[in-house]
Amino acid sequence: MVLLGLLATLAVAGPASAHVGGAVAGSDFDGALRSVSPALPGVTVRVLDFGDRLEVVNPTPTELEVPGYSGEPYLRIGPDGVWRNALSPATWLNLDRYGRTPVPDDTDIAAAPRWEQVSTQPQYVWHDHRTHWMSEGQLPPVVAADPGHAHTISEWTVPMTYGGTDVVVAGELSWRPPPPGWLVWPVYVLLLGGTVAAGWLARSPRPLGAALAVGAAAALYHALATPEPATSVSSHTGAIVSALLPALLVVLAAAVGVRAARRGRGVLTGLTAVVAGWLLLVEGLPDVDVLWTAHALANGPQLLARAAVAVLVAGGLGLVVGGIGGVRRFRDDAGRHSPSAADALT
Repeated sequence: MVLLGLLATLAVAGPASAHVGGAVAGSDFDGALRSVSPALPGVTVRVLDFGDRLEVVNPTPTELEVPGYSGEPYLRIGPDGVWRNALSPATWLNLDRYGRTPVPDDTDIAAAPRWEQVSTQPQYVWHDHRTHWMSEGQLPPVVAADPGHAHTISEWTVPMTYGGTDVVVAGELSWRPPPPGWLVWPVYVLLLGGTVAAGWLARSPRPLGAALAVGAAAALYHALATPEPATSVSSHTGAIVSALLPALLVVLAAAVGVRAARRGRGVLTGLTAVVAGWLLLVEGLPDVDVLWTAHALANGPQLLARAAVAVLVAGGLGLVVGGIGGVRRFRDDAGRHSPSAADALT
């Protein structure tokens, strides 16, 4: 148990955010790429993080150029890596999700570009403000007027040039209402309460062992549903491996706990529940906003993604509290049923 705790402390600090890659895990907005016209064989264009970022990967020998918001030169992505015009206002505005980075006074859309290399790889990710909603804390007017239904917020385009040929990247930004609180929050409370009761009220450690098995299954699914991150950040395989590390620790703790529960060893079951519950919280808390938003940043069905995070957070907290209760209850029971020194002498 001590070794498992040390491994958990060392291993989960970094992978805790691997599932979302440092971005939000849930949103009511969603961005979708509709077309790249004309098609660019070998070039990959993706919309990331519900429309918050745009990614271009161009491993071809032909350079792709992206203009700024006033048509000035902004990006060059190609065999020589990525070059960015320091005199383009887009260089500074696109550094922040809401365009809050101050623009230097020497920016000039009419001046000759001052190219600076920002990457030796032919790939780049940036906050293109045409693809997402820009008003922080304020809903689009169409949503504010009718928040109970889904809406298309905008149909956007981003111009590019590929070897002298004009290219149009087109997409859509939409909004969907989150699941009603009266429907989902009772489920989360029941999940928490049931797991706590398994440790504090159950007559045997088997219900706590069953909760451990459910938590391990949710942790594995959550890790395997890790979405493909930005290519410039890491590989999809690396992200899944990082997300699997805390999940595998949960499986290890759960295996010990389930076996202990089947043998009636309540104290050991409770201890493993505390460790596994803490690991579930570490894995699930970075994605907690999935519980109250319409979209989850995950591969596979959205309902399963939300259910997995609910088990990680509510079930993880329940295992910590329930495990403490199980250790106390079954330790006291063992003490009551063990023979006293006087009985042993007689």
